[in-house]
Amino acid sequence: MFRRILIANRGEIAVRIIRACREAGITSIAVHSDADQDCLHASLADESICIGGPSSSESYLHIPAIIAAAEICDAQAIHPGYGFLSESAKFANICRECNIKFIGPSPEAISLSGDKAACREAVKEAGVPTVPGSEGLVKDPEEAQRIAREIGFPVLVKASAGGGGKGMRIAHNEVALKNAVAMATVEAQAAFNDGGVYLEKFVENSRHVEFQILGDEHGRVISLGERECTIQRRHQKLIEETPSPALTSSLRAKMAKAAVRAARAIGYSNAGTAEFLLGPDNQFYFIEFNARIQVEHPVTEEVTGIDLVREQLRIAAGEPLGYSHARPSGSSIEARVYAEDPDNNFMPNAGQLGRCHIPSGPGVRVDTHLFSGYVVPRYYDSLLAKVIARGRDRNEAIGRLAGALDEFATEGIKTTARLCARIIRSDSFRRGELSPTLIDSFVPKTK
Repeated sequence: MFRRILIANRGEIAVRIIRACREAGITSIAVHSDADQDCLHASLADESICIGGPSSSESYLHIPAIIAAAEICDAQAIHPGYGFLSESAKFANICRECNIKFIGPSPEAISLSGDKAACREAVKEAGVPTVPGSEGLVKDPEEAQRIAREIGFPVLVKASAGGGGKGMRIAHNEVALKNAVAMATVEAQAAFNDGGVYLEKFVENSRHVEFQILGDEHGRVISLGERECTIQRRHQKLIEETPSPALTSSLRAKMAKAAVRAARAIGYSNAGTAEFLLGPDNQFYFIEFNARIQVEHPVTEEVTGIDLVREQLRIAAGEPLGYSHARPSGSSIEARVYAEDPDNNFMPNAGQLGRCHIPSGPGVRVDTHLFSGYVVPRYYDSLLAKVIARGRDRNEAIGRLAGALDEFATEGIKTTARLCARIIRSDSFRRGELSPTLIDSFVPKTK
């Protein structure tokens, strides 16, 4: 096992990795920006080093600064967390060249999974069902129009290098498609320095179901079950749960096998996630593979008892998986608490916290980096915390999570906590009738 690991991230995921290192007896090294000099992850780590200015480009995305910090601190490995450089094949390859272990998949697997059009073709060849769409990138609006006529409207324009809902547009007709391609291309170029886009058939009234994958460096790949992530705002997840109320045992087994085939098709190792759309007719379609630990990984941990971050460390150190399958038990639901105002089109809400109360109780877990007096910076993602509840069944998990969200208090900062509580208490959610539009009835309509 490694002796010293540098964590190239911030916020709650950096805190989560630090705690996993501490349990394993590994020295943790945090990096932080000027804006994060008083942050929790820097104070909890065994060592910390400032790597640059407040913007991500000056710090958490600045590869030379992170590599220099790792070499100065004699780190044997780097854990990238999620976001930032976690899915950068370039960064993973530089780590390899510098003889620093990247705690994640190989640069080649990251590159393939990151090119969503190429990844889609690779898993399709492996027999995994994919959404009808373009064969690779669309070259121009005229080609997009031809493909859309073939597969039928509505269609989804997606950035090949995308993520987090960026570079994604729905088009219901040919006029809207022309604008969607142009807007998605511009947004993708700005966000990912890659303007490539492709087309998929938009599966209406679909559910978003993903499968957690673990693969070691000895060829074993397993599934740890699913997470339903249908409740989203602006194509970004808000509430996740396992097991999915939509899956039968037979359908779950089919999707798990497809997820493992997808991982093998791209030569995957470490922790990753195969994402699917599930149609109203119970047909499922692969949409992408996330080559990193997911924000919602605690949901799986709570029902399997498997520490996914610890497994990442073991796999990166060359250890084999010690099991061939998981035995999930009970139900777990996670609500993401963002520093956003749901009543004002989810406007980010940076500033200083006054009183801050973090809930607890039986079956309640909170992953966060908050403390009273913390200044929420405006430079980064607005995620403040993840509130997770586990129960013997779904109803018990819902009750525990709703109560915990009621307790969650952040003076001076508006959050999504109350919104999530209202959603999970709703009759539709309790019945498991989830859809991408469910959230619309809980927030004011934008003008």
